Amino acid sequence: MHTAGLLCIKDKKLLLAFSKNKQCFYLPGGKLDAGETARQALCREIAEELNVQLSETDLVFYTHISAPAFGESAGIVMEQDCFLLLRDIQPRAAAEIGELRYFSLQDYLQQSQQAPGAVTILQILTNAGLLSC
Repeated sequence: MHTAGLLCIKDKKLLLAFSKNKQCFYLPGGKLDAGETARQALCREIAEELNVQLSETDLVFYTHISAPAFGESAGIVMEQDCFLLLRDIQPRAAAEIGELRYFSLQDYLQQSQQAPGAVTILQILTNAGLLSC
């Protein structure tokens, strides 16, 4: 399952979105539609989920992660291209998003439900010094 995720960092914490459908915080973004690039999909998903209009030039590829897909059938792997956001935004939860919150890795590990991909990217960003411990 190919997806794109937004890395929006503020005060050394990462923005995560709470899915009302899956009852878990995860990276804003989502699945690519047929014929879409990862940047195009991310711009579309962020408009839907966060009420923010992004341009593809606002995004810089950071890394690719693979992790078990949270809330999907066993054995489904999420392949996610993660993009750093190069500008400030004022996100507002929309569509299936119930809440937006900024997390450190330690904050996230206290959540009762944890998406493996979110844990992976939080670890990567913490190790790179982009997030607080």
